Amino acid sequence: MRTAVLPSRRAGLTVCFPIAFVVALAACRAPRPAVRPAAPPSRAVVQLRRDINAVLAAPALASSFWGVVVKSLKTDETIYSVNHNKLLMPASNMKIVTLAAAADRLGWDYTYETRVVGLGSIEGGTLTGDLLVVGSGDPSLDDWDGAATRLFATWADQLKAMGVTSVTGQIIGDDNAFDDDGLGFGWEWTDLGAAFAARTSALQFNEGSAQVIVVPGRAVGDPAAMTINPTTSSLVIRNLVRTSDSATSMAIERRRLPGREGIELRGSVPLGGTPVVQTVAVDNPTLSFVAALRAALVANGIQIGGPAVDIDDLPAAPAPNGAAPLITYRSPPLSELAATLMKLSQNQFAEALFRTLGSSEGRATADGGRTAARAILQGWGIAPAALTQVDGSGLSRYNYVTPESLVAILVHINRDERLRAGFEAALAVAGSDEALARFKGTAGDGKILAKNGSMTSVRALSGYVTTGDGEALAFSILANNFEGPASTIISAMDAIVIKLAAFTR
Repeated sequence: MRTAVLPSRRAGLTVCFPIAFVVALAACRAPRPAVRPAAPPSRAVVQLRRDINAVLAAPALASSFWGVVVKSLKTDETIYSVNHNKLLMPASNMKIVTLAAAADRLGWDYTYETRVVGLGSIEGGTLTGDLLVVGSGDPSLDDWDGAATRLFATWADQLKAMGVTSVTGQIIGDDNAFDDDGLGFGWEWTDLGAAFAARTSALQFNEGSAQVIVVPGRAVGDPAAMTINPTTSSLVIRNLVRTSDSATSMAIERRRLPGREGIELRGSVPLGGTPVVQTVAVDNPTLSFVAALRAALVANGIQIGGPAVDIDDLPAAPAPNGAAPLITYRSPPLSELAATLMKLSQNQFAEALFRTLGSSEGRATADGGRTAARAILQGWGIAPAALTQVDGSGLSRYNYVTPESLVAILVHINRDERLRAGFEAALAVAGSDEALARFKGTAGDGKILAKNGSMTSVRALSGYVTTGDGEALAFSILANNFEGPASTIISAMDAIVIKLAAFTR
């Protein structure tokens, strides 16, 4: 074996090494090739950056904090970036995260199942026992357009076709597929009376909400009259609304006080004014569901001997004991539910989906949803430090995300054939859908697919835009901590996206 003689650092000592070792050592010490610098941005990109900087430098935005990232889906070039790695509250842009993770884990064909089980024997047209309704979280059963009325009438027909015309027992709502902690962590208590902050349940009806119709009294100072739609709702109301002078404006405040059942409505309605409709959260979504079902069955010729009850209010939960369902109903697929979730920004859809995502980890809870989403997104390269998700809807003020992470999620979706079409179809279309109707007649009309977000001192807009050259871009614009009218913030966001839509290379 050929050797080389190398001097040792110890005086007077020489060491012999194989030649191959010396060559390898020399190779390891060879200088690394220089990293090629990124190509400088084009004049058009430089000008676009100046234009966006000018929008954000407006004096009216001085107190606000912005994070903006724009990336080309064609070249991977980051066209614009400011505060790309800063954690900001996303409001309803968190629904992008929820839907992305759920579509990846559950698939666009996923459906919810609701089962009606007879707990007893059927003889001579009578079910001697209870009807148990077992929910899995379907958020789409509502009656605002009569859909639930028609569905429940179909269920009544199915029961009669099986020979059931009366039930001696109760209609029991089994909501145990989800835990009973139906409110999100970090939700504002002042929001809890509003329909957008309704509890989430494995059995939901009208998205956990009801309408309160407020009519002025006969004279100034009289209490306003109130009726509830649907009349079967479990809603409890404390009426503190009074009739005011006809020259005044309507002013009604909704409050759900901590530790109390029901909702308090206070304020005034003008004498002689038209009825005012307030949509509010119900106390018990499960009870609202089974009460509506009971009333519909009775209206369609099925006698019910007992009341509608929540399974949690019974001394002992009944067990189906292997009884086959009398009725099995499946919701529309996730691909259809996603449109309501995103275009209408429906919070209860997001929270139900978040808990369903958790069920894939064995826990149909918000904590399970967080665990599942974190695992999915880490697989996409989203670092845990760049995303703090505590609910599915974005209603919590403990949610934080970097604009860079939202763009990374949008880029991943765009490049995943399983996810892209369904996700893009769920986003609002600028100029067409109500959420982005304000872009009609602008350079962004029809060229923007996005999700907006809003809560106190937070506005967000993230999605895709097609440039004047036909180049697809992913973008995220988050604004936090602003004072003054939100319209100023929205106008600045819109100006940025319109510049992207008009951009040419």
